[in-house]
Amino acid sequence: MSKELIISYEEGKVRIVILEGGRIQELHDDEVGNNFTVGDIILGKVKKLAPSLNACFVNIGYEKDAFLHYHDLGPQIRSSLKYSKGVSSGKINSPKLTSFSFEEDINKDGVIQDVLSSNQEILVQITKEPISTKGPRLSSEISLAGRYLVLIPFASKTSISRNISTSAEKERLKKVGEQIRPKGFGLIIRTVADGKTVEELQSDLRYLLNKWNNICFRNIKKGRPPMKILGELDKASSILRDNFNEDFLSIVCDDEDLVREIKDYLDVIAPEKSKIVKYYNSHIPIFEYYNIDKQIKQLFGKHVNIYQSKGAYLIIEHTEALHVIDVNSGNVTANQKSQEDAALHVNKLAAAEISRQLRLRDIGGIIVVDFIDLTSSQHKKELYEYLKAMMKDDKAKHKILPPSKFGLVQITRQRVRPQKQLNTTEDNPNFNGKIESPIILIDRIQEYMTNILGSYKGKVYLHTHPFVAAYLTKGLKSIRNEWFLTYKRWVKVVSRDSFKYLEFQILNEKKEILYKHSN
Repeated sequence: MSKELIISYEEGKVRIVILEGGRIQELHDDEVGNNFTVGDIILGKVKKLAPSLNACFVNIGYEKDAFLHYHDLGPQIRSSLKYSKGVSSGKINSPKLTSFSFEEDINKDGVIQDVLSSNQEILVQITKEPISTKGPRLSSEISLAGRYLVLIPFASKTSISRNISTSAEKERLKKVGEQIRPKGFGLIIRTVADGKTVEELQSDLRYLLNKWNNICFRNIKKGRPPMKILGELDKASSILRDNFNEDFLSIVCDDEDLVREIKDYLDVIAPEKSKIVKYYNSHIPIFEYYNIDKQIKQLFGKHVNIYQSKGAYLIIEHTEALHVIDVNSGNVTANQKSQEDAALHVNKLAAAEISRQLRLRDIGGIIVVDFIDLTSSQHKKELYEYLKAMMKDDKAKHKILPPSKFGLVQITRQRVRPQKQLNTTEDNPNFNGKIESPIILIDRIQEYMTNILGSYKGKVYLHTHPFVAAYLTKGLKSIRNEWFLTYKRWVKVVSRDSFKYLEFQILNEKKEILYKHSN
């Protein structure tokens, strides 16, 4: 499916959205000047050891010391310490590792105090951004990510992505990797390298080695901890590096400087595609024009409608220990042969939406999903496999357990950044307090009217607040006229002064309530 990258720059914040078929698939916020991003490489100083945790705390310039566990040191930590110390002192004057004398790898089951000491300088990389009261999490196993390759200083082997298409292609890439790998460096060949030529891989390797040169001479040599040695790419470029493929049809940005930066980066990774980058210049905000603001209000509330379900929805709750997602069928009348088939159909739609919600909100930790009850063990297995397929492309590490005897599905998902929490409520115009966005109300009314007009053959009356009634009936292209053109049924919209702002009822000619919704 075709993808679009929409980038908005406003008041020092870059907001990035990946659209697939017009629907939001990923949403990223990037604060300009953010000094602690996943992938940043920093020359830090060990503040104190914590033998009881087999870890240490490192001063990297953040208000809270960062956490480095023994298992995140990497086998070649002694070589890394020796190299950075040699460069800082001027004893090592070359970024090449061909003549560097490597130290012995550390024991994987060792203890932190045998490797590090207080006030020791150490080269580290951020693997997890500060979350809540916790400082960043670190690794001293440095990696530099490119389009097709990941370069790992002080390592000595070539690894291949498990998602490469065939065993023959894996063998070819393994041989190419071993041929081009510089001495003293390891390589990881990424999935997007599938089918790429030796020249393309070598070009990416030169780009990464140039990065390593910059780390060595421009920063480590003159650096005094704590100091950032190499910043991760800006968010837009890192998204292009990790996601860009032939499916992208356009990249649209409302900031001229960012447009130039993106074009320059595409000239490196995909020169033939730089022409798809466009500058957006209009008084209508770019997120408004592409219908993104409306989708955000629909997607980040407690109540989330399930796409193409005609009335089913999710309830997403966050507790201190975990997230709970409840799947509700609403008033859905499915066309399936049985209630069991209908439940499976809604559950599959819910599974697709849940996988999207986890990515959009960057939900991590423990997630418990309460799907609609299924009695057939075959259907339970089918739903479980379907959920795993929907989650397959999620870049965050995750694990999905089979349904429990109570029918609950448990998911654990890696959290590397603070969870995205957007306020989708607005001030209540009738009373004090907050209400959900009116845009969500209009969508909900349309969903239930679509469901009822498709199944109920009698006259239908919609009772709602005067402001909402006016919005539904205004103009030749009103929503009510759209219902008439689609279903050849005229809906009588009744304005009710006594109704609260978000209250509505759908009635038949006998004044029987077919559906009601209140604040």
